[in-house]
Amino acid sequence: MWYSILLFLPVLLLFFRRHYYSRNPKKPNLPPGPKPWPIIGNLNLIGPLPHISIHSLSRKYGPLMHLKFGFDSVVVGSSVEVAELLLKTHDLSFSSRPQLLAGKYLTYDYTGMGTAPYSPYWRQARKICVMELLSPKRLDQFEYMRVEERKLFLHDMFKSCSKPVQLKDRLYMLNLSTMSRMVLGKRYTEEDENNIVTPKEFTEMLEELFLVHGTLDIGDAIPWLAPLDLQGHVKRMKDVNRKLDRFYEQILDERYARKKSGKDQGVNDMVDVLVQFADDPTLEVKIERHQLKAIIQDLLTAGTDTSALNVEWAMSLLLKNPEAIQKATEELDRVIGRDRWVQEKDIVNLPYIQAIVKETMRLHPVVPLLIPRVAREDCKVAGYDLLKNSRVLINIWTIGRDPTIWEKPNEFWPDRFIGKEIDVKGHDYELLPFGSGRRMCLGYGLGLKLVQSSLANLLHGFEWKLPGDMKRQDLDMEERFGLTTCKKNPLVVVPTKPRLPHHLYS
Repeated sequence: MWYSILLFLPVLLLFFRRHYYSRNPKKPNLPPGPKPWPIIGNLNLIGPLPHISIHSLSRKYGPLMHLKFGFDSVVVGSSVEVAELLLKTHDLSFSSRPQLLAGKYLTYDYTGMGTAPYSPYWRQARKICVMELLSPKRLDQFEYMRVEERKLFLHDMFKSCSKPVQLKDRLYMLNLSTMSRMVLGKRYTEEDENNIVTPKEFTEMLEELFLVHGTLDIGDAIPWLAPLDLQGHVKRMKDVNRKLDRFYEQILDERYARKKSGKDQGVNDMVDVLVQFADDPTLEVKIERHQLKAIIQDLLTAGTDTSALNVEWAMSLLLKNPEAIQKATEELDRVIGRDRWVQEKDIVNLPYIQAIVKETMRLHPVVPLLIPRVAREDCKVAGYDLLKNSRVLINIWTIGRDPTIWEKPNEFWPDRFIGKEIDVKGHDYELLPFGSGRRMCLGYGLGLKLVQSSLANLLHGFEWKLPGDMKRQDLDMEERFGLTTCKKNPLVVVPTKPRLPHHLYS
């Protein structure tokens, strides 16, 4: 069998070569890049950490580079200047998303906010998210939920004093409980006989969703292999989508039944807001039920994993640099005092805490290549031809370590941000953890609240050490790539003793 395939391969390559040139008679002036192999393109040059592999290639071929991932053209921007061209100057040209398998099977046929193509539906859904679901007013309305969940989290940490804890797991459950209440109106992470699913089922479904969403499927690069599902990813995607769909259906059935019975009590959570809009006859594009479920899923997962990872990276960096912990706690004691917890409104008065978060996002962005965009039309950028349907990546990992921008780029040095106006809101292209332009992360405001308040209270509430005889030099900072880039070995840390009066932990 394999012998026959090898004999047929040259004929197949000749066919694709002739097909390509018949469709592209004039050779475009593409950005520089390595010569691709037949069929696989440049995938042989991409290692287990794609952002680092691409970083190495960009040092040879420049800040605007062309690659081939299978049959797909991929354009990579790796400098502030190129990022601004792609995300601002030509933002509209690159405002759509590639149609990858995960988007099809996990986000209801590309109707999630992160995977939907640029279209009237996406523009309308984006407006609803920005103006209603994630507006400052709405986030303020739900602040009490975040406060209550954070208090429970800090109480659990207090009970774990002097014991090793895997920090990311605790942070993940904090964020999941918080988002569950804000989006669905109740905490699905604890036992309740009235809940649709058990806490175990709920967390397992979402963990599987994150896992399979981050897989690299060969079918995305070589489309004619997609139906074979060689890696089994599509089967897993369909399985987890089926389970989650039953859950979302029951959530919506409950809401519509409550509304029909006249027991509707207005807006108690984000699903209530969505249901109101779904029934609005004045909408330009009617929101269908499957689109409702896609947006609910986006809201439920937004910030859950990424916020936990940002705090884990920050704590890892701080434990390797204890002088930064001392500076942070001195600021907290001076501004907050030792008689209360840090509130979200306090963050504006804590510039060093803000600087730690920015420095963490610079060194270890959890989405180092940003979410890929796709060109909606042929476009000329920096003198090069970028063709329609090309995938566009921005390597913010490279930008964050550019020695022409950052002094001591590989060192953790939060002070670099003190007195500087650099923010993470998409206006400063040297620091883009949430992206920029039309496809910027819509939940960046909520994400910042979760990260900054969690980190500030962990530092304010406890003293910290590494487990056993482990020294800070032994703490590795290796990465593992996926939908998000996390620590290869999760951080295990010991809260040694509380810093505040004991009654605040109850």
